[in-house]
Amino acid sequence: MSVSRSLVAALAAALIAPAAQAADAAHPTVIELFQSQGCSSCPPANANVNALAVRPDVLALSFAVTYWDGLGWKDIFAKQQFTDRQWGYAKALGNDQVWTPQVIVNGRSTVTGTRRDALDALIAKTDRGSSGPAIAITGTSVTVNGSTARPADIWLVRYDPRSVEVSVKAGENTGKTLPHRNIVRELIKIGSWSGGAAHFNVPAAQLPGLATAAFVQAGPGGAILAAARG
Repeated sequence: MSVSRSLVAALAAALIAPAAQAADAAHPTVIELFQSQGCSSCPPANANVNALAVRPDVLALSFAVTYWDGLGWKDIFAKQQFTDRQWGYAKALGNDQVWTPQVIVNGRSTVTGTRRDALDALIAKTDRGSSGPAIAITGTSVTVNGSTARPADIWLVRYDPRSVEVSVKAGENTGKTLPHRNIVRELIKIGSWSGGAAHFNVPAAQLPGLATAAFVQAGPGGAILAAARG
């Protein structure tokens, strides 16, 4: 039985991909999904990001925004801080509005979260900070070491790694049960960094059972220079 070249190529890619992902686990691509339980277009994007969350080379984060809250259903995870963060990206990228579901990849580029093929392509080609500073979470501190052209912000993020199902009882998604994963519950700026070796204290978590990550970002709406899981 003959095997087509395309099938051979696909099988080879499938075998190579896990090794490539493992090699990049020290420099995860940060995927930020801005979404709301009140948005009917968001469930497919949630599914895409939920699937990406299992990859060792991806740090997938789901931010619930507030601007859908007045249209029938208030997102139970939404915070104004997350809406403000999305607006920071809009200004940096030259956009005059925000929307859902939007995905930001490593603070550098954007795509609509429902487009899995475009999202995968963007992950593959976006700089994941492999030449950036070293960052690590050690006990009760975040350590950063390297050089930077200008001061950067150090962020601590705590997110729920479980799959959390929310029953929506009003709004555009009335009657649906929406699965969420890696929902951000805390986002804390723990300091600024101007190069060299630095240590930043990690505050105690406000909620139990959350996973921790940290990243170095070149100011509001700027590129993510490095990221690490706790």
